[in-house]
Amino acid sequence: MAKEKLVKEITSMDEDFAKWYTDVVSKAELMDYSSVKGCMIIRPYGWAIWENIQRIMDGMFKETGHENVSMPMFIPESLLQIEKDHVEGFAPEAAWVTHGGNDKLEERMCVRPTSETLFCDHYKNIIHSWRDLPKLYNQWCSVVRWEKTTRPFLRSREFHWQEGHTIHATAQEAQAETIQMLNIYAEFAEKYLAIPVIKGVKTEKERFAGAVDTYTIEAMMHDGKALQSGTSHFFGDGFAKVFGIQYADKENKLATPFQTSWGVSTRLIGAIIMTHGDDSGLVLPPAVAPIQLVIVPIASHKEGVTEKATEIYENMKKLCRAKIDLTENSPGWKFAEYEMKGVPLRLEIGPRDIENNQCVIVRRDNGEKITIGLDELEEKIPELLGAVHDGLYEKALANRSEKTYVAKTMEEMIDIAENKPGFIKAMWCEDRACEDALKEKAGVSSRCMPFEQESLSDKCVCCGKPAKKMVYWGKAY
Repeated sequence: MAKEKLVKEITSMDEDFAKWYTDVVSKAELMDYSSVKGCMIIRPYGWAIWENIQRIMDGMFKETGHENVSMPMFIPESLLQIEKDHVEGFAPEAAWVTHGGNDKLEERMCVRPTSETLFCDHYKNIIHSWRDLPKLYNQWCSVVRWEKTTRPFLRSREFHWQEGHTIHATAQEAQAETIQMLNIYAEFAEKYLAIPVIKGVKTEKERFAGAVDTYTIEAMMHDGKALQSGTSHFFGDGFAKVFGIQYADKENKLATPFQTSWGVSTRLIGAIIMTHGDDSGLVLPPAVAPIQLVIVPIASHKEGVTEKATEIYENMKKLCRAKIDLTENSPGWKFAEYEMKGVPLRLEIGPRDIENNQCVIVRRDNGEKITIGLDELEEKIPELLGAVHDGLYEKALANRSEKTYVAKTMEEMIDIAENKPGFIKAMWCEDRACEDALKEKAGVSSRCMPFEQESLSDKCVCCGKPAKKMVYWGKAY
């Protein structure tokens, strides 16, 4: 039986996915547009999701020995210029401060687009001996990149993120750190956001400016487009050399350390919306949902209903993030409101339920209604929250499987890219010219060279020469 649609004012995702997305972020009260062009206001409900992401992820970082720091938001131009590839990579998006009050600054200040140069400048001052290594730092902050085209959560001129920056005695330690953090991102996406991801390495063209290697987790959205959902970069000793960072090793000889950086941002909220949302609005994974269970009394004017609902709420808020809605809005309005906001579980209780010592639980992910005895709630609610997570993950995984294709020739690649949105697996010779040709002719970019390689053919999909790597290609946000 088709699930009844309670929320009417959201555009259908099949009709116009982009309009559906902007309807959801606005009507679920995640954000609002600001008078600062290209910047958004993250409203309390949206910020609460980010706080939950922060809290869980920060715990994962600290479990692996990382410490939080805070760097300045301004970077002197001379500092930014030190690493040539890095500054060139960010120059088109840099925002500059030229005046302090009425006085022109002697040197322009860049509003940080990322903080590698600031960390390098700091490391140069605090690292002298092998005993000072490693340094495992992270900061939660906002950064500015002057994007031409913006979209809520996915791309804005100011956005919130975490950026990890670590420095190590050996390349092996730094490489291990890079992979460890990528694995933490993948675990977080799958275990807490119910988003399946593909782990892999970026091509040289897609690599972070100044990195030796960039690793990524790639997620597929409901419409088949890819979303880069987290990146981890191995810098080798390049940054350390240009910034003059050296230390005395155990033999008391001068050595150069090796660095990493890694980050995820508020675009994860966009990933949640576009992976799990439906035509009624948000569908939130329980781990990051601001409200995990909403209690809606039915016929609350009748004796004992509000009291019983409140009693259940007092018990439930010890188990999960619970809310009770005692407003005078109709139950139908409340159902639509919490559907739009993606609350994982709704508990309905009315006079007949109280007589039978039971209540009705409705799952947001599939609309299933379950009658549960009031005595069983403490056991059943955590189980059902787990079931919602698993249901969301399996649905997202099925979507990715259905929309993943194989192309062995350029004709197949162009045909799939034009007619079947999704990931396209194809072999590649590792020549930049072929990567550029695929972008030009098929409109796809390389998403990653997955760690789990497959041999689909011995020829490059573009030029027919011997293939070296299997690559996921696709259109991306």
